[in-house]
Amino acid sequence: MSDTRRMLAEMADPLFAELGPQADKSDLARLEELGLPLLLVSEEDGGFGGNHVDALTVFRLAGYHALGLPLVEQIIARREVEGSDAHFRLGAFARTAQIAGALDAALAISVAYVNERQQFGRPLAKFQAVQQDLATFACEAAAANCAAMGAAEALDRGDAAFEVAAAKLRANSAASAGARIAHQVHGAIGFTQEYPLHYLTGRLRKWRSEFGGDAHWGRVLGDLVVARGADLFWPDLTARTG
Repeated sequence: MSDTRRMLAEMADPLFAELGPQADKSDLARLEELGLPLLLVSEEDGGFGGNHVDALTVFRLAGYHALGLPLVEQIIARREVEGSDAHFRLGAFARTAQIAGALDAALAISVAYVNERQQFGRPLAKFQAVQQDLATFACEAAAANCAAMGAAEALDRGDAAFEVAAAKLRANSAASAGARIAHQVHGAIGFTQEYPLHYLTGRLRKWRSEFGGDAHWGRVLGDLVVARGADLFWPDLTARTG
């Protein structure tokens, strides 16, 4: 992690944790004081001058803490991009990063719970079926994080249509699987108002459809592949991921 991203994390993480899912509009001033809405605005225009990998750090933390403020929307709105497609693509990247963060948080809560909860005289974590589910969950969370990073790096290079489409699709799939496993290992307690899991899984369900659901990004990705032709699929893929 670069010094810039470390600074952003150290600045945003404790604030987002404090504000949490139930933050309201009265808390927006605290984000403004830190200059976070200007994260993607150039320094020449009075902004932070961050790139998309910097934004990934903030978006992911907003997802991790299920931040109940439209910070991501503010950052996107203040970022000057050419055309509605570019704006929509930036939003899809942001939701991908938020999904990755929320999955990491839901996984951490789930692991802690199964190590504390006793069933038949031993922790749930000792049951092989639970271990297998959590291993699948960890893979899904890791895939979402990798997809978000790939999209961020592509956005910084300038040509990110393929990567953002693939990333949002992969994150959507991970969100569905992660939310299901999290509630499965928690049982009924995961749905209660007092328990924090529902904030994360509720956001995951919501973010799956925002800035394009599976059908939209599947169509975009398919059109990109078909337009290039079958013979170029593998060369194009390796050129982007090599």
